[in-house]
Parts: sequence; C-alpha cells; structure tokens
Amino acid sequence: MSAGRPRAVVVVTGSELVRGDRRDANGPYLAAELGRLGLEPSRIVIVGDAEAELEAAVRDGLEADLCVLTGGLGPTHDDRTVEVLARVTGRRLVVDEALEREIERVSRAVAERLRRPYGDFAGGVRKQASLPEGATALGLAGTAPAVLLQVDGRVAVALPGPPGELRRLWSKVVESGPVGQLLERVGAPERRVLRFFGPSESAVARALDEAGGEGEGLAVTVCARDLEIHVDFVVEPGGEARAEALESALRDRFPAELFADDERPVEELVLQACRSRGWKLGAAESSTGGLVAARLTSVPGSSDVFVGGVVAYANEAKEAALGVPRELLATHGAVSAEAAEAMAVGARERLGVDVAVAVTGIAGPGGGTADKPVGLVFLHGQSPETAAAREVHLPGDRDDVRARATALALHLLRRLLIQPGTNARARAG
Repeated sequence: MSAGRPRAVVVVTGSELVRGDRRDANGPYLAAELGRLGLEPSRIVIVGDAEAELEAAVRDGLEADLCVLTGGLGPTHDDRTVEVLARVTGRRLVVDEALEREIERVSRAVAERLRRPYGDFAGGVRKQASLPEGATALGLAGTAPAVLLQVDGRVAVALPGPPGELRRLWSKVVESGPVGQLLERVGAPERRVLRFFGPSESAVARALDEAGGEGEGLAVTVCARDLEIHVDFVVEPGGEARAEALESALRDRFPAELFADDERPVEELVLQACRSRGWKLGAAESSTGGLVAARLTSVPGSSDVFVGGVVAYANEAKEAALGVPRELLATHGAVSAEAAEAMAVGARERLGVDVAVAVTGIAGPGGGTADKPVGLVFLHGQSPETAAAREVHLPGDRDDVRARATALALHLLRRLLIQPGTNARARAG
C-alpha cells in the first residue's frame, strides 16, 4: 500500500476514444472526484478494446490502492473489462443470480418497448451478470452494473462507459465499505480556487513565485480554461497560513481581474446578477451560432432570467429578426462594432429584455479579408444602466474562435452587471 495518501488510477476503455472519434469525459470527472475525496489520482490511462492492451492497463492499474475502470461492461463481444479483470486477478467468472434477475427485468422491459423477442437479449444478460468470483455488484445503470472487487488489500471498481450512467453509479462506489475504508485513512484536503479573467497564465504564475510559492502542506496549480485563469489550492494540515498568504497576494495583485472564488461557471454568475436585479436577459448571435444561449441555458433554473436568443446569421436575418438597418450593414458590414450594437439594441427591443449581448465575427477558415481577418469579433452588451463594447482578434481554428467569443460574451455581460473590483466573495452571492 502507498506510504502516504492512497493512490488511485483511472483506466478508461474504448477504441473510439483512442481513435479520437469521441472525447473522454470520464477520466477528468473521476480524477476530480478522487482528489476531492482525498485520494491521489496519479494518472488517467486511455486504452482501446484489444485484450492485450486492456489487460496490461488493468494489471498496471491494480498496483494502485484504487483502480477505477470505465467502459466495456456492455453485452457485446468487445465489452471485455470484467473478463479481463477476472483473468488478471486469477478469479473465475461466476453468474450472480440476483444480478441476472435484475438485468433480465430491465432487458425484458426494453425488449417489450422495442417489440423485439427477449431471446435477442438473453445472451447479453448472462454475460453482464457474470462477475469475478468474490466481486460485488453495486447497482445498475441501464443493464450495466457497477462492479467492485478487492484484490490483496487493494480495490478495483468497474463502471459503465456512458458518462451519465457512470455518474449515477459513482455515489454507490463512494458509499461502499471497501472504498469507505480507503477514505478513512485520509481526510479530504481543503480546496480553494481563485478565478481570474484578464491576466495571462504566466503573469499569475509569476505573482505566485514572487509571493513565495508553495510550502509545506500546500500544492498550487495554475490552469487556463476558457480564457479564464484558475488557481487551485490543495491545502493539507499545516499549509493554511501559506495558502492565506498566497491568496492575499493574488487578490492584491489582480483586484479587478479576480471575479470568483468558487467553481460556479461565469454563465451562472451572470444569471444570478440579473436575478438579483429582477432583470431579464437575451442574446443576439451571428458567428457563435447560439453557443452563448446554450451556455446560459445549461444552468438549471435559467428560464426565470434568460428569455431567449436570436441566431441571425445572414444579413437578411439581422434585418428581419433584430431590426438592424440595411443601410448600416451596407456601410459598416455585418462584422463591425456598429452591427454588434444594433444587434444588441434589437435583441432588447424584440425580446423585451433588460439586458442583451450581441456577438458578430469571422470564425473562418474562409471569409476573412485584409481589413477584417479571420478571428475578428465584435461584442456589444447593453443594460438599463450602461453599455459595453469590445473588439478582439482571436487565434485558433473555427471551433476555437467560436468558443472563445462565447466566453468573451459571457464575461462582457458579467462586467456589465457586476462592478469591476468588487470582492469576489461578495460577487459570488
């Protein structure tokens, strides 16, 4: 066993992930959860469905105190995780009869809904109910179980690959006895975060170094995410004073750029700021194609604030849906500060909202000119009290430009709604 904090390894399976057809959502989620619980996530391994590669990854993962496997628990021939786990640990596969009945019940309901004979599912039911000898099923998500197996004082857990199913079963893993015993060995460290918008990653890192950097009992990471700079503090007993000193130094160095000291996304902060004033919010989008609205509506309960958005891509749509004057478009063009302002004004009027943000730009790869190159974006926000505009030149490919413009629009709204320089703790409410 590890001499210090228990180590955990995450093994993510799926050839589609190795090929790049899909992005891994499970590894980062599990690593964050493990860290929050006080375990040390030493690595995330992504491996295809081939038996040799999977077996090597599982064998290596079982050297950790906790090995979490995701994917490969389905009914088909290429779902091999449980079979490989049994072989690596020298266990026989045995049918868990109670689990088989539970999976059969779910499968019969699916067969009935799809109007297919249950015989089409029977082989898969027995396969999914076959566990390594001594393993425990912790619950089902669909027909896939969460499987827990203790191996020489270590713990292996297998979870379904679909992120929604994995997250539904994760709480059962945390509540299980063997994992609980691991967690009892350590207390979860205190975690703090400061989030900045404006300074560069290197500027924040330099400020940390000048303030003395990490010390005993404190680990600090600086990470750029969606144009924000996140500074994460992991504080062990004895590191509290050093953490306070570094946090104070960063607050003093970047008072206007510090916008939050919690994990709530900027869209949630925008919605809360509108809610506190009783204001309604809308969006007018061209190059972002609805991404601003998508992020706002991703927050549960956003409907009490966000009225809607208008995706006005063509000039004709800008005229018809937002009332942008044809003469303005002819004179200044659809990608201009004037067009962005007119789109925001039109959104407030047409949607009947108090606050609106507008985005128009050239996402590429084509469409740019010498005067208006790819990556040029204009943003405009208006509230009953004030207005704000911004012109930016964004690097990257089409997806990068659109994602960054979306983040900029949300932060433009935040600055429009929340007085710059206000203490982050006060702003978080």
